[in-house]
Amino acid sequence: MALINSCENSGNWLFKHRGELPVVLFLAAVPVVYLTDTYYLSDKTKFVLTLTAVFLSVLGFIIRAVAIGTTPKGTSGRNTKEGQVAESLNTKGIYSMVRHPLYLGNYFMWIGIVLFTFNFSFVVIVSLLFWLYYERIMFAEERFLERKFGDTYMNWAGRTPAFIPCFKKYEKNEMPFSFRNVFKREYSGMLATVIGFVFIDDLRRFFDFQYFSWKTMAHYILIAAVVIALILRSLKHYTKVFDEEGRA
Repeated sequence: MALINSCENSGNWLFKHRGELPVVLFLAAVPVVYLTDTYYLSDKTKFVLTLTAVFLSVLGFIIRAVAIGTTPKGTSGRNTKEGQVAESLNTKGIYSMVRHPLYLGNYFMWIGIVLFTFNFSFVVIVSLLFWLYYERIMFAEERFLERKFGDTYMNWAGRTPAFIPCFKKYEKNEMPFSFRNVFKREYSGMLATVIGFVFIDDLRRFFDFQYFSWKTMAHYILIAAVVIALILRSLKHYTKVFDEEGRA
C-alpha cells in the first residue's frame, strides 16, 4: 500500500476512535499525578497554574463554540463518528483563519487539564502526541475534502493555515452565531472538561493527603455541570427548543 493511502487509512481509523482519546489521557494522568512532586511549588504558583489551566480550557471551549455556533447544516465542520461527511465547504468566519478550528479547540481544552497536573513534561509529551494523532486525522479529512471539492478546496487550503490561526485573513461569516446550536452540541464537551479537572484534583488530594472528600468546590462545580448537561441533553432529545432552520 502506498504511504499516502496508509496515512489516509490510519487517519480515518483514528477519526472514528477519536472519542477514546480522553480515556487514554485519564489513565495516563494517574501515574503522572502520583509521580509529580508539587511541594517545591508555592501556593501562589499553584494558583497561577490553576488559573492558566482553566483559562486554556475555556479558550478551547470558546474556539469550538465559535465554530459550532456558526456552522450551517451539511458542512465539513460537523463530521460524524461514522466517517467524513460534507455537503458544502466552510471557508468563512473562523474557517477563513484556520482550517481545523475544532481540533484547535480540542487541544486547548485538553491541554488545560494536562497543565493542571503541574507536570510540565506531561504538557510537552501530550502536545507532541496530540499533534501526531491529529495530524493523521487532518490529513485524512483534507484528502476527502480535496476529492469532493477539488480546486475550491485547494484554493481555500492554500491561503488558510491548518492549525495556527491567521487573524489577518478573517472574512465575515455568512451564518449568524447561534447559542442554541452551541448548547445543543457542546454540553458533553463541557462536562468532560469539568470531570477532567475534578479527576486531577481528587487524584492529587488522595496521593498527597490520603483522603477523599465530596465536600469540595470542585465537586459542587461538577454537580452543577452534570445538572446543566442533563437539562441540555433532555431539551435536545425530547423537545424542539434547539431546532433551527439551516442548522445541523
